Amino acid sequence: MNDLRRYFENNSGNLIDKWAHYFDVYDRFFSRYRGTDVHLLEIGVYHGGSLQMWKNYFGDKARLFGVDMHPYCKQFEDEQTQILIGDQADKDFLHRLRDQVPRIDIVIDDGGHTMTQQINSFEVLYPHVSPTGLYVCEDLHTSYWRIYGGGYRRRGTFIEHSKNLIDFLHAWHSENPSQFKVSDFTTSTYALHYYDSILVIEKSPISKPYRKTTGVRALPVEPPEPTYPFWEKTWLTAKGALKRLLMQPPNSRKT
Repeated sequence: MNDLRRYFENNSGNLIDKWAHYFDVYDRFFSRYRGTDVHLLEIGVYHGGSLQMWKNYFGDKARLFGVDMHPYCKQFEDEQTQILIGDQADKDFLHRLRDQVPRIDIVIDDGGHTMTQQINSFEVLYPHVSPTGLYVCEDLHTSYWRIYGGGYRRRGTFIEHSKNLIDFLHAWHSENPSQFKVSDFTTSTYALHYYDSILVIEKSPISKPYRKTTGVRALPVEPPEPTYPFWEKTWLTAKGALKRLLMQPPNSRKT
């Protein structure tokens, strides 16, 4: 049992509401920040219990910021903790928040869990996270619940939005950069880690990947190229030709 889970199980302070398997995920990614001046932003203050937990876990040097819609959450402010009142679905509020919190190392989105709230928060705050920071979105199961705007493979859910991020992570390998190109996300993101109901996005400056070889050849010739059945090879050839034709300007196509 890690220290976060131990704190949670023995908690007699303010209420904390977490899925039990989250604590292993937290400790895996957050432990390197313990004892440092980490700047953590948690969306969703609730009863203030998790902010107390983070303060205990990270130590006296940590700076904590909580976001909630309810003004009564201001009571949880102290010398280490600042509470900002606003709606995470409101991009104007989120931009003002960025001005008020010039540095963020970790974002934890445990707010209202609606699709608009999660997507807007990510779009505004992710670029603001430190170059080697973390963005954590919790309770992703709401992407499958209608009451939160979700539904299985429904467009506009945070889960479907995050699947596009997998593509952007691989944009270095695009064969059609005019439609699918390297983005700021591509050059600033090291990995996306999916767990049940929680996504951890790990930032790091990324350069174009390259392939290299070491050692000596063990075969006299290169391994043969993949072979396809005749029908599949014919289809791939025709598909490629059609794609090249459609990419030509209309006035350059032969009729």
